[in-house]
Amino acid sequence: MAYTPVLGKSIRRQLEEREEQILSPHACLNKNSAGRMRVEKDDESDIRMPFERDRDRITHSKTFRRLKHKTQVFLAPAGDHYRTRLTHVLEVSQIARTVASALCLNVPLTEAIALGHDLGHTPFGHAGEATLNELHPSGFRHYVHSLRVVDSLENDKKGLNLTFEVRNGIVKHSKGRNDILPENDSALPTTLEGQVVRVADIIAYVNHDMDDALRAGILTETDLPADIRGVVGGRHSKRIGAMVRDLIVETLDAGDGRLHASKKMMGAITDLRTFLYENVYRYYRVHNEFEKAQRVIRDLYQYFMENGSGRFADNHWQPDGAEAWASEKQAHRQVCDFIAGMTDRYAMRIYDQIFLPKAWNSQI
Repeated sequence: MAYTPVLGKSIRRQLEEREEQILSPHACLNKNSAGRMRVEKDDESDIRMPFERDRDRITHSKTFRRLKHKTQVFLAPAGDHYRTRLTHVLEVSQIARTVASALCLNVPLTEAIALGHDLGHTPFGHAGEATLNELHPSGFRHYVHSLRVVDSLENDKKGLNLTFEVRNGIVKHSKGRNDILPENDSALPTTLEGQVVRVADIIAYVNHDMDDALRAGILTETDLPADIRGVVGGRHSKRIGAMVRDLIVETLDAGDGRLHASKKMMGAITDLRTFLYENVYRYYRVHNEFEKAQRVIRDLYQYFMENGSGRFADNHWQPDGAEAWASEKQAHRQVCDFIAGMTDRYAMRIYDQIFLPKAWNSQI
């Protein structure tokens, strides 16, 4: 029976009732959210539910906009069609939304997690992350920093005050080379929507990184091992479709409130990830550029540590008015935050400004 809006009844309450009627028992309902870090006035006239507001706060943030100039695999690519960190999160969101919709999960929650999961990524992708992890005394992980961005750095240092479920999905999306769906529940997001994003993330990147490697001439379709190709297919769209369909069908068949993929498909995804590490991410041309990028990060980090504070405003460097750091701990924290927020091109521009000589101009 179709749901019909009722005149004179709170829009918010009607939306909550609609969620209860339509969504799976395993979905996370807005009304069951664990809430925000800081309590906000519950506006009964608001036509957006909490998870929709979280999604919108993320997409309107400065950090989100900067993702368009941050590396996915190929550093500061000159070609218009290579992925950036922004196109990556959009592809993750699209895949996650498809899965969530088929499983009758909360789509706005899924979108919010997907769009926010990489906000903490550095310039130059994982090369920048690895370097900051070496330089900062407490280490650096992009998923932890993503949470710092939404909690403390965005919105003029007030944070976005997102719901617990979105924050939890962001900080637990990362897998590295570990199991995609581990048996240990503590490694997984608490919501099924967050788990969907975790899997959508790897589905997106193994496919678009393969596509970009083909575009770059690093790989050909025939380089993909036959056993992987036999499971996922020989074309970009077919590979994504096969992975998404397997995840949906296996999860619906199990019906136990957990995500499932067939052993064959999970093995193929894991093998494809390994194949990309060995043949793309460690490819000498890619690796050589990563080493150059790491040198840029190291030199900038050392320079800012040695030249005091008073230089950071709205993610821009102020060349005058240096002041002493209050403490070494504060120095490391602010320098790390500042560099992590840079885009590739901004990092290279500041590096050029600080370290490279300029042609003499008699008018200066």
